[in-house]
Amino acid sequence: MLATKKYPTALPVKNFIQNGNTLEKFIKPQPIDHEIEIEPNSLLMSKTDLHGTIEYSNDYFIEVNGYQESELMGRTQNIIRHPDMPQIIFQMLWEHLQNHQNFSALIKNLAKDGRYYWVLAHFKIHNNQNNYEVGNYYAYRYAAPKTGVVEIEKLYKKLLEIEKQRGVEASKKYFVGFLEERAQSYEAYLNELTGHNRPIKRITKAIRNLFK
Repeated sequence: MLATKKYPTALPVKNFIQNGNTLEKFIKPQPIDHEIEIEPNSLLMSKTDLHGTIEYSNDYFIEVNGYQESELMGRTQNIIRHPDMPQIIFQMLWEHLQNHQNFSALIKNLAKDGRYYWVLAHFKIHNNQNNYEVGNYYAYRYAAPKTGVVEIEKLYKKLLEIEKQRGVEASKKYFVGFLEERAQSYEAYLNELTGHNRPIKRITKAIRNLFK
């Protein structure tokens, strides 16, 4: 279970969030500088429709984020998006999913009380059994390696600053150049940060177990 420590109350900020086909006013928490430590080997899982609207989340996902099930159902996963995350990462995510490709990333998420947590997230396409068309997206999240977080946080800060000054397209070009300088694909860079694919293999095992 998570430690029951008291943290400074997060101040709410007004925002809008997608709920199905409509935009709703949503009181999004103000981030505070307190990290939630994710339990090793524990899985935070959620299932969404093709628009990213949450249809299911497991108990640990609910516990870590601090929302009730009823608060999560019918809302998009933007509800846990942290403002420190550059938009280009989510643009890459959606480009992959819409091209029927799975995607993985180190992601900083925002809990209801304003605290944050880092995960290695693997987003997987799930096809309908009847017609083999894409039916849902599943997100499987494990604790992110600390060394990987230290490195990726530096890059994300640069990408976020570029987005604020020059937009997402400029951020994308910088990211491409960053990888080209290292002669690496995005996948190779992520594997380097996360321990040469070991966490992703663990996630893949969890996916197989769910669909036995």
